[in-house]
Amino acid sequence: MIKLVKNRKEKGKELSKFFCQTVADLMDHDDKLVFLDADLASPSGSTIIEKSHPDKFINVGIAEANMVGIAAGLSIEGFKPFIHSFAPFASRRVFDQIYLSGAYAKSTINIYGSDPGFTVGPNGGTHTSFEDVALYRTIPDAVIVDVADTTQLESAIRQAASEPGIKYIRLNRKAVRNVYEPGSEFTFGKGVVVKEGKDVLVITAGQILSDALDAAEELEAKGVSVEVVDIYTTKPLDVELILSRVKGKKALVTFENHSIIGGLGSAVAEVLAEHNVNIVFKRHGVTDRFGQVGTPDFLQAEYNLTGKDLVKTIEALL
Repeated sequence: MIKLVKNRKEKGKELSKFFCQTVADLMDHDDKLVFLDADLASPSGSTIIEKSHPDKFINVGIAEANMVGIAAGLSIEGFKPFIHSFAPFASRRVFDQIYLSGAYAKSTINIYGSDPGFTVGPNGGTHTSFEDVALYRTIPDAVIVDVADTTQLESAIRQAASEPGIKYIRLNRKAVRNVYEPGSEFTFGKGVVVKEGKDVLVITAGQILSDALDAAEELEAKGVSVEVVDIYTTKPLDVELILSRVKGKKALVTFENHSIIGGLGSAVAEVLAEHNVNIVFKRHGVTDRFGQVGTPDFLQAEYNLTGKDLVKTIEALL
């Protein structure tokens, strides 16, 4: 069962440490789990694993492509590796290795891509990923998870550890606002109707789910009923849920911390086109731009990814 928290202003635990602590806990009961990091143990929180399970932790250095190759080899030997680097280096830098040594070879690799989109903060344009989802969408059978909070993250890690294949989990390293009550369970390929509404459908995922709910509440006060769907996995996409919830709506907006090219907005647009759905539609995301230096709050505003920005988009459509 999935339940929402009563107070969405509260933040949960730091996501990076929570991620690694969850993996460490699973290692206590599964000797096939291993964790590889690209010289980022402190930023990723994987020092937790290095200390608690030193025989299951490998620091490969700043050699992300090599890290994927090692993980693929471990998978062939029956291990279930988790690997970490910042999102651009866990996606575009290692794309060929993930595609061939990972997916094509039927390896199991669980990829933790940290600080996607505006969450990268002062690390700047070279460390910004507005394209990671687009890349992983092209890899056959890959799973793409955009995590909203700690509860959803724990569910994603547990499912990833129990299933074969390539799984890409993108998330902020820092603490984010809670959306779901602890104990809520999620399934790859199944979205969640977080808030029902009759006028506009907003499809979103990840950290900015909270911002979408902020926007929905503001619009409700103005007489506009907004439904919010957390699509959770961009791949596999919950096509059935999208088609069922779009019925009767005046407009549909996708809202993502990613480029509008190739990400969630593109995936939803493909569904609408292939099923001949006629509706006013807008992709709200990053518009063909590179990253830059700034605080996460500054960058979120710079790329028009706040709840206020979403309100403006919906009002313009209506």
